[in-house]
Amino acid sequence: MRDHPHEGAAAPDNHGSTDLTDLADRGDGTATPTGGPRTDAPEVWYGSATNRVQWLLAAAGAGCLALGIELAVNSSWSSGLAALVMAVVGLLAVGLLVLFGTLAFVRVAVRVDKDSLEVRCGHIGVPRRRIPLANVIGADVAPQVTPRNWGGWGYRWRPEQGTAVVVRRGEGLVLKLGDGRTFTITVDDAEGAVRAIRRRLTGKGTPAGA
Repeated sequence: MRDHPHEGAAAPDNHGSTDLTDLADRGDGTATPTGGPRTDAPEVWYGSATNRVQWLLAAAGAGCLALGIELAVNSSWSSGLAALVMAVVGLLAVGLLVLFGTLAFVRVAVRVDKDSLEVRCGHIGVPRRRIPLANVIGADVAPQVTPRNWGGWGYRWRPEQGTAVVVRRGEGLVLKLGDGRTFTITVDDAEGAVRAIRRRLTGKGTPAGA
């Protein structure tokens, strides 16, 4: 029988636990992993979040678009021309805006590699944003991000809060940028994203969780 049955296992910390993913409440609506960087994190981290409810809004947009086309094709253009043009243009414009606005933010995908974090929205990846990790000084978990906090769904900006991509309610990733701004993304397993980013920041000599 071995004297050390778990030879090679990580030694427990002062609290008797080897789990490095516990979160500590910072008191400002965010939480920070309490353990050090994990060495088993993947070279590239992937995460995503979806909101199926927005498909209903997309269907409404498609309905407006179809109605505008129906009016344009089947209406008589001999009388009430101005009102008919306004109706057709209005329906087409609303339909396109709603359809694009919902489909673009029905899903968000996040990719973290050794050099940058990339965010792609929708199923075609537009809009897209790439943030070099050289511009990041810290990363935290926001336990609850809601459209109400940011004034709606989609790509949002508020002077007092920064920028955000909000596709659903729930946990999110908050990046602290070197220029003092923040960038928030609603993504599943935000804790895993924070761990991956902190590991890379620590490897580059940046104080993780600054």
